[in-house]
Order: sequence, then C-alpha cells, then structure tokens
Amino acid sequence: MKNQAKQTTRASNHAPAVQPNPPAQSEKKPLRILIADDHSIVRKGLKQVLIDELGPIDFGEACNGQEALTQVQKAHWDIALLDVTMPGPSGLDVLKQLKELQPAIRVLVLSMHPEDQYAVRVLRAGAAGYLTKNTASDLVAEAVKKVLAGGTYVSPSLAENLAGSLNEPPAKAAHEKLSDREFQILRLIAAGKSVKEIGFDLSLSVKTVSTYRTRLLHKLKLTTTAELIRYALREGLVE
Repeated sequence: MKNQAKQTTRASNHAPAVQPNPPAQSEKKPLRILIADDHSIVRKGLKQVLIDELGPIDFGEACNGQEALTQVQKAHWDIALLDVTMPGPSGLDVLKQLKELQPAIRVLVLSMHPEDQYAVRVLRAGAAGYLTKNTASDLVAEAVKKVLAGGTYVSPSLAENLAGSLNEPPAKAAHEKLSDREFQILRLIAAGKSVKEIGFDLSLSVKTVSTYRTRLLHKLKLTTTAELIRYALREGLVE
C-alpha cells in the first residue's frame, strides 16, 4: 500500500500543468482623423474616400480654424486634414498651433493654391504633406498612408522641382521673401479686406496691420494698395 501511495504521488507530481488560456488579442484601434474644411461636401467626400481605402476610422470635423483647435484640445488625433483658407484665424497660424497642442499629430494640408505658391511655406511651418483640392479625392488615401508612416507627401512634380532647385542659384519671387505674417496680410488685402477686418481676423491692432501694409509696399517695391492687390492676383496668391 505504501508503495502504491508513493507511485500515485509521484504520478501526480508529473501530471501536465494546465496551460492558461492565451490572452485575447486586442483589436486594432481605428485611425482617428480630423477633417477641417469649411465645405461640408468636401468633408463628406473625403470621409467616404478614406473609409473605402483605409477601413474603420473615427472622424472629427471642423468648419473653421478655431473649431479645429478646439477638437485638438479635446482629443488625440493621428492625422489632421487641414484646409488653410478657412474663415477665422490664418491657416498658417492654425497649423502652427495644432503642432504646439499635439506635437505628434501629422498634418496634411489641403489648399486651392498651386503648389509652387504655398507648399514650401506650409511644409516649413510643420505640415507633413500638401495636396491641392483638385487632386485630393484621387490622392488623399495615398497621402494619408505616407504621412502616417512617417514620410512627407508632395506631388511628384513638386518633388522634382524641389530637387532641381538644390542645384540652381536661388531666384525667389518677391513674395517668397515675405515672413509668414506678411504673406498672410498680403493675401487678406488682396481678398478685399479692410485694415480693421484684418486686425480682427488676426487679433492685431489697426496700427500693427497698417505697419505690415507699409512693409509689404516697401518689400514688393509698390506704392499703393491697388498695386498690392494686382500683384497678388497676378501671382495667383488669392482665388
């Protein structure tokens, strides 16, 4: 009996251990994409294209710069699609503030402006890519994938122009030498806004806006507001 008990004990000691159930794999979290554009039809179209190409996505929407900033203050976003010509604060200012609020956010800029007029400026301000609106529906999914992977998205033609410019002596247009603030105010003047309206939009005093206007005239070698407007229209700086 004692031997039998020993054998039973020895057998139980070598019984296979019960393996715990493997932990359930957590589902991949959907992308969180903020779309900031003042046209609801644009936001709707972008959402549909992205869902078709990228699968489940949690979307946020904003119809002006201030709403975009509020959304970023309230929640984390993987990427923001930002129209830089919305009502309210300047698009460049909004871009910079988005990056201050969430340094890791990837910002893909959407714009009506041709690449050669605006792309380099927004990339320097912290954007991870630039799309013109006439190509956005075809290329936005590709652009989103690239910037989320850590890359920078520009069109092949712009990339070629930028690469080519590395081997050429700098020959900048006069407005390309303007500061971001000067460039903003030039565009607002050309859009027909008064000094008072510009001051309100940018939270600047009328005197400060007038000083910027004087600087613009000097830097662009012009003499009147009408000439500023003609210059901006000729260079395609406003719609």
